[in-house]
Amino acid sequence: MESFFRGRRLRGSVALRAMVQETQLYRKDLIMPYFIIDSDDDSFEKEIFSMPGQFQLSVSKAEQKIEKAIDLGLTSILLFGIPKKKENKPIKAYSDDGVVQRAVQRIKNRWPDLQIITDICLCGYTEHGHCGVLSESSNGPTILNDQTLDVLQKIALSHVKAGADIIAPSDMMDGRIQALRKYLDQKNYIDIPIMSYSVKYASGYYGPFREAAKSAPKAYDRKTYQMDSANSDEALREVEADINEGADIIMIKPAGPYQDIIRRVKDTFNVPIAAYQVSGEYALIKAAAQLGWINEVDVIMESLTGIRRAGAKLIITYFTEEVLKKGLVC
Repeated sequence: MESFFRGRRLRGSVALRAMVQETQLYRKDLIMPYFIIDSDDDSFEKEIFSMPGQFQLSVSKAEQKIEKAIDLGLTSILLFGIPKKKENKPIKAYSDDGVVQRAVQRIKNRWPDLQIITDICLCGYTEHGHCGVLSESSNGPTILNDQTLDVLQKIALSHVKAGADIIAPSDMMDGRIQALRKYLDQKNYIDIPIMSYSVKYASGYYGPFREAAKSAPKAYDRKTYQMDSANSDEALREVEADINEGADIIMIKPAGPYQDIIRRVKDTFNVPIAAYQVSGEYALIKAAAQLGWINEVDVIMESLTGIRRAGAKLIITYFTEEVLKKGLVC
């Protein structure tokens, strides 16, 4: 018989497959998001209907969950705040006693080495649910880009003063990275990295998150500032602009449906890349698993490995606690 390629030689045992595995996931690669709600009830904990296993948490309850996750190897978290009341002027977003600011202080005081990333945006704090300052006129609604930058600066500074290690602006306003970098530098926070949501698509995969963060827009959509899902070259322009303005880490969101974008950015720019496996990706896997249609653990690990293989160094995923608990990463 003529000789031919026998790839199966390296697949014959667990040990062999492990020896030649090209892509590895580590616990330090995973970032766990938490939804912190401003509640007078320290025991508040409400499961998010469309995200089984995920919760809106009081600061105290979040601390308890984080403690358990740290014992399992958690190294970094991403915090989203939910205020008691939505306002047209989101003062609580940058108040020293805001829910994110209090949570950061409490968590950082207890675990100084835990990396705390905070989301910088307006959508969770405004009545209209948009990521920027909204202006109504006879010609329709307009998101005021430059006026929004002033508010984002205040939010970022308040988070950093509370102890945040990294800020992550998710608003998709033009020029926000330059504005934030300049402002933080002026306030002597030159060492605070910016993880920019550089490539954030206007996506149907965000639905469960909007329930979790109570951030669904009351009217209109976000397509005037979030990216068109059909565009790839535009992503490179956005990334290049953010790098030039001072971004330290580039984020791509959603992750799974946009692995081609992750790879293009990885091949084009020499910067750390984070990818956000968003709420809809999480919900689809959870729903299929609950119906018995898939093996949940296998699909979780395959999806995360695919994102890592595409080029993401960091992965923000709601599966972080589950992966750590099951000991699926080193």
